Amino acid sequence: MNGEMSRLSKRILRPVGLRRSWLFLPGADRAALEAAAASGADVLIQELEDFTLPEDRPAARRISPDVLAGWKARGIVATVRINPFADGGRDDLEAVMAGAPDAILLPKSNRPGEIADLDLAIGALEAGYGIEPGSTEIVPNIELARGLVQTVAICGASARVSAALVASEDMANDLGCERLPDLSELDHVRRRFLIDCRAAGVLPIDMPFTWSSPDGARAHAVSARAMGYAAKSAVNPAHVAILNEELTPSAEADAEAGRVIEAFAAARTEGRSRVMLDGRELEIPHLRRAEAVRVRFREFVEFER
Repeated sequence: MNGEMSRLSKRILRPVGLRRSWLFLPGADRAALEAAAASGADVLIQELEDFTLPEDRPAARRISPDVLAGWKARGIVATVRINPFADGGRDDLEAVMAGAPDAILLPKSNRPGEIADLDLAIGALEAGYGIEPGSTEIVPNIELARGLVQTVAICGASARVSAALVASEDMANDLGCERLPDLSELDHVRRRFLIDCRAAGVLPIDMPFTWSSPDGARAHAVSARAMGYAAKSAVNPAHVAILNEELTPSAEADAEAGRVIEAFAAARTEGRSRVMLDGRELEIPHLRRAEAVRVRFREFVEFER
């Protein structure tokens, strides 16, 4: 096992900032878990909480190491969402860590202490399984109001936290929202969560679009991108290609960023700090945004080679 762990640890792991699509999958459905490797998702999540009945969790734990190995062999970020520690999560964690998941997702993360406890447990299991210390990431799932208002503290509770994910259904239930086909009733949650994750320095992952409509999924992905999200979760494999398309910088966006950068370069030779371009007056923040788009576009191009 240690030799296999060593080999897998040397694979090129997709950088956190390039993980656009996060797909939840039923934890005990081996056929669905294996088929998902062809979905195109950047991150696959073996879901042991709501997608797995309590009586099916032992089977899900048993198949986890093999499933994770298969995903890793395909270059996919391989993760598991365990249950809260108070509901069998420790047993989940001990079993799935045998497969050296890239990240552990913790549902209903409501307090920083829960993340600190998970960090300690992961560290002990890394040592026991011969996994590189500190290599297992943590992704808190913010699903209730009391977790939402502590997002910054939760994300700061462990150096392992690389990203955080905001939920839709549990959050809506907790808030008493009326469910709408476009999920717009949760836009205030999405915006607050994004701000807090940026303040905490972790990747914010937008909630899944939980209706079946491809057009609705695209519209929700477009709204996520407009808000500032670069990553989004899904529960429907058919939505993955849509997320990847909408959350990948396009060649057109890169070209437009290049125009802005060139315009500022020309302005500087004339001693100007502002630029008029296509009827818009642009300032330094526009330049910084253009530079960020260009960097992100090139990161994708380089990684996909």
